[in-house]
Amino acid sequence: MKNYDIIIIGAGIVGLATALKLLEKDSSLKILILEKENEIAKHQTGNNSGVIHSGIYYKPGSLKAKNCKQGYDLLINFCNEQNVKYEICGKIILATSEKEIPIMHNIYERGIQNGLTDLKLLNENEINEIEPYAKGISAIYVPQTGIIDYKEVSNKYLSVIKKYNGEILFNEEVIDLKIENGLSKVFTKKNKYISKLVVTCSGLQSDRLAKLTHKKLNYRLIPFRGEYYKLKKDSYHLVKNLIYPVPDPSFPFLGVHFTRMIDNCVECGPNAVLSFKREGYSKSSFSFRDTYDTFSWKGFRIVMKKHWKTGLGEFYRSYNKNAFVGALKKLVPVIEKDNLTKGGAGIRAQACLIDGTLIDDFLFLEDKGVIHVCNAPSPAATASLSIGQTISEKVFAQLN
Repeated sequence: MKNYDIIIIGAGIVGLATALKLLEKDSSLKILILEKENEIAKHQTGNNSGVIHSGIYYKPGSLKAKNCKQGYDLLINFCNEQNVKYEICGKIILATSEKEIPIMHNIYERGIQNGLTDLKLLNENEINEIEPYAKGISAIYVPQTGIIDYKEVSNKYLSVIKKYNGEILFNEEVIDLKIENGLSKVFTKKNKYISKLVVTCSGLQSDRLAKLTHKKLNYRLIPFRGEYYKLKKDSYHLVKNLIYPVPDPSFPFLGVHFTRMIDNCVECGPNAVLSFKREGYSKSSFSFRDTYDTFSWKGFRIVMKKHWKTGLGEFYRSYNKNAFVGALKKLVPVIEKDNLTKGGAGIRAQACLIDGTLIDDFLFLEDKGVIHVCNAPSPAATASLSIGQTISEKVFAQLN
């Protein structure tokens, strides 16, 4: 058993960025990262769409808006210093009906308030100059948006952490956490570890870790699986970069879209299907515990009562390729079933309050000896270094 200054639970991109920012501030810190899997970035980080987000969508003044803008700059600087491949390719947010125009203009104004420059409103002809096969009546061009491989970014974070003598242990699933006599004690299935402070960055398990020290937690994570198709190689020309729809403001998902990846393949999706397993990436994935935790939560039942039609539609698209293609056709009408092949999937951890409110911002929970990252959905990967910096400030405030 070893003593550490700080233990970080979770080796996704936020946990790694937190360790990196702490060590940049004080390289003498003894930091241990505990990861339950056999490698880093295995879940949300390793299965996301690899977009460098501009920050256009987020409510001005929110943690998402602040950290995305700041994290964007920190990420680009880090990638330039460490020779991590990325590309700033821009994207369009496409309005396909008149009723979407006011929502689109609201997004445009948010972007301006969040400090984005050179945004441009496009007419139909201008849309086709950027994306020849896209179809819409108006669009926003967002030049800041980029593409990257966040698994590569995470590996580079870890390599720098190791240069600072930070430690990482794999296959160490945390089962308990106690704050006693001014020390934070972490119990895994194998060992016990002691530190001055613990930071939990446990993604899809974050509410369970938070509940170890906050018994009456007022939120729960609801897992949604996002499934993708990919364009076949001979159809890559149909999408030059990124094409997004105008999102439904009442639902915390952006809708199916087209994303050119850093390896030049093009992902189409995702949908947002309720998952019956928090870390289950196939339609047949099932966990009794995870399913019970979802359906027994009063907040989830309130959400489903409100959004049941949308939820059924997502399930229908999951099992019916024609329906999925129909959603894609709203953006690129020439897309056909034969242009697509099956892609991967990811899980989004959506935090839901007991009153049915879907938390739409980053959420931290802090007590003496522990800081929990409770909700860190997209754009957490883009914002990771800023989130890590925010957490590091909280850590040093406690240690001092």
